Amino acid sequence: MHIHILGICGTFMGGVAALAREAGHTVTGCDAGVYPPMSDQLRALGIELIEGYGVEQLAIKPDVFVIGNVISRAQLPDGSPKYPLMEAILDAGAPYISGPQWLLENVLQGRHVLAVAGTHGKTTTASMLAWVLESAGLTPGFLIGGVPLDFGISARLGAQAAGRPRPLFVLEADEYDTAFFDKRSKFVHYRPRTAVLNNLEFDHADIFDDLAAIERQFHHLLRSVPGSGRVVFNDLEESLVRVLGQGCWSERRSFGSAVADFSALGDASDFEVMQRGQAAGHVVWPLSGIHNQLNALAAIAAAEHVGVAPQDAARALGSFQNVRRRMETRGTVPRAGGVITVYDDFAHHPTAIRTTVDGLRHQLDTTGRTSERILAVFEPRSNTMKLGTMKAQLPWSLEHADLSFCHRGGLDWDATAALAPLGSKAQVSDSIDDIVRQVAAVARAGDHVLCMSNGGFGGVHGKLLEALREA
Repeated sequence: MHIHILGICGTFMGGVAALAREAGHTVTGCDAGVYPPMSDQLRALGIELIEGYGVEQLAIKPDVFVIGNVISRAQLPDGSPKYPLMEAILDAGAPYISGPQWLLENVLQGRHVLAVAGTHGKTTTASMLAWVLESAGLTPGFLIGGVPLDFGISARLGAQAAGRPRPLFVLEADEYDTAFFDKRSKFVHYRPRTAVLNNLEFDHADIFDDLAAIERQFHHLLRSVPGSGRVVFNDLEESLVRVLGQGCWSERRSFGSAVADFSALGDASDFEVMQRGQAAGHVVWPLSGIHNQLNALAAIAAAEHVGVAPQDAARALGSFQNVRRRMETRGTVPRAGGVITVYDDFAHHPTAIRTTVDGLRHQLDTTGRTSERILAVFEPRSNTMKLGTMKAQLPWSLEHADLSFCHRGGLDWDATAALAPLGSKAQVSDSIDDIVRQVAAVARAGDHVLCMSNGGFGGVHGKLLEALREA
């Protein structure tokens, strides 16, 4: 089969491309605004990439066009279509399908799907779960919206382990809509046997009216889990309790609270895993933050459903290397008395920003480095943030950073006014180069420059490192 993917460089569609290529299909695709790591991964797989959405691609005549959810029927100011290839596909009556539907029909059928859903932590938790299963010799397939450092790729088919009734497949289950012609959440297509519900709060304001609308989609996911399946959920989240209250027909395992099926005792980087009040494993790792501790409990509970003992899962997590763009150190610059460290992180929702900043702050405090500063550099780039829906939460999300630098390029709302409660601790700029100059002017030995965005952020990491070295 030859598939041509529209929007191939998105994290999900790039993963679909990698799986299709591994399965022996011919894969080509197109996109705009390409940036690593996905573009690098696709080129390494030998997948031909075409820049833009020109109608000439209709002549490729694949067996089916696979449509990413970045594609729409939008028009440019002059009235021409933003995605002319899609219009040509519709006019020609050419075959097309959404990415999630293609994945279900061509990869997921016959597999035990372990789907990780939630507003935050999906990528990290799915990566943890895949690593735990790999360490147990179960050779899982996976599709993850990032690049786990333990694997170096975001997707693979995996293999059926000896003694297993079905091959295992770990899937990051996104609640965003499927395609312009299918407005259901992506995860409705995945039909998991093990479903992880990490957390749930309002997000994606461009497609959901309120939290209740997202809760309905999460309940649609629960409806597809079989009676022999397992639902792993964070019992600290009232929204998830409401979702489960709408009906659940599968085994439940909770995590998070002191009375949950799986809980933790100890610091986030060194803790005992408790299963119904009994010690069941011990995790010691370099990760920080309560959010990662909760992610670990979710992965352990999900892995137990397919036969991995919590003790073995906890041991495997001790060697977990995290995910690219999750507190990834991009470089250090020597300074008299120490170094300046520059990080890259995917945080783009106010809660994720706060969680990331607080995790780093906790790590510094517990290691006796209380005088070291956090310089938060971020851009409100997600659709929700661009709409300004959560701008009032930004001061709360950044309150534990020593200084904050916001790139407001393309925003329709006043970032300066939104960050005013932070006073002189916050600066706002229209350009990446200005932010680089601002940070370089104030950075000193011991500073941690934390760059947060769900995009390429204009190469700010490299520019910062270069400017700091020249300063």
